[in-house]
Amino acid sequence: MKRGEIPAKGEYLGQGKAVIKSEIQALSQLLENLGDDFAQAVEILANTKGRIIVSGMGKSGHIARKIAATLSSTGKPAHFVHPAEASHGDLGMLAQGDTVLILSNSGETPELDHLISYIKRFSIPTIGVASEAESTLIKNSTVGIVLPKTGEACDTGVVPSNSTIMLLALGDALAITLMKSTNFTVESFREFHPGGQLGARLSKVGSIMHAGSDIPLVTQNTPMAETLIIMTKKGFGVAGIVSASGHLLGIITDGDLRRHMEGLLNCRSDEVMTPNPITISPDSLAEEALALMNNKGVTCLFVVNPNKDSTVVGILHIHDCLRLGVV
Repeated sequence: MKRGEIPAKGEYLGQGKAVIKSEIQALSQLLENLGDDFAQAVEILANTKGRIIVSGMGKSGHIARKIAATLSSTGKPAHFVHPAEASHGDLGMLAQGDTVLILSNSGETPELDHLISYIKRFSIPTIGVASEAESTLIKNSTVGIVLPKTGEACDTGVVPSNSTIMLLALGDALAITLMKSTNFTVESFREFHPGGQLGARLSKVGSIMHAGSDIPLVTQNTPMAETLIIMTKKGFGVAGIVSASGHLLGIITDGDLRRHMEGLLNCRSDEVMTPNPITISPDSLAEEALALMNNKGVTCLFVVNPNKDSTVVGILHIHDCLRLGVV
């Protein structure tokens, strides 16, 4: 198809696949060309005592904002500074102990001039990313990461696509490698994501379970008449049967009641219970609890302390997970 020609409807899929194929090839070249400069950049970021300042203009700026957000959420305080705003007061956001990460496809973006001059004057460590090894940005950086020249995915070669996808992938590679080098854990990640569905999934069972007097518990010798009252009062539709030491022996559910309808009120709780019920630890993730309930077809889990002979410490209902936003 000639340049400027609008593709027929049937060609849209082929055009879309061609763009993605071009970007995959660009990422492959980035992978092949990644070298010691990348490792040096990670080392500088890992040793940063202050904040990581990420900057870029235009589409590179959008990618820079995303990288700053990813760094912050993985334990490294980071901020985006717009290079044009930096010339009008935001240079004051940079301080000794910070590291600056600058993105620019050409490495000659005019709006970066004042920022580059400032960080050079105060000897602030700088990681420059550009496609031109002899560019102003790379020459004035502590470490320069040179992107392979792949052109763009469009016919005109002017729409940022291959270049931005490489910047995005490189930023993720820096952030995740840095995260692993600092032993950033799932628990740490949860601290930075307390809200939304991600925060819900990473919540611990111990933080959302019902505890204390809310737990429907009876002893093994409790008459079923009393057990039914406990089940009704607590509102979970189940009762846990415990030993004198608090060890969970079994569980009584609606199904157990139906199976023992004849003479039910003449029975003790241990004669009706199902032994060895499914349990979960308070340190387990909420999403693990929901998956377990779904897989086993149950609506409640007793929460037990694995370090104290399965002592019951709480109860979790499937609605607790759903209300929290775990799906």
